[in-house]
Amino acid sequence: MYVCSCFGITEQQVKEHADAGACTPRQIASKCKAGTDCGSCVRRIQAILGRGACPRRELVEQGNAVAALAPEPALTESLEEAA
Repeated sequence: MYVCSCFGITEQQVKEHADAGACTPRQIASKCKAGTDCGSCVRRIQAILGRGACPRRELVEQGNAVAALAPEPALTESLEEAA
């Protein structure tokens, strides 16, 4: 089924780009131009991307969780200087 009529992009192609790591409509657009002409397919692309897990998004979320636990470098330096 076609998702983007302007560029002839199918749902399968969008899923393949998502499997390869494109997690947002903008990333899909950079791979195949879908959503860059009239824009009527952007919501459909968002729906397709929302159905599956995005490995890159999961890694970013894990990285953010780890970063939140790590002390800030400036704080660490000032604590070391004070000691």
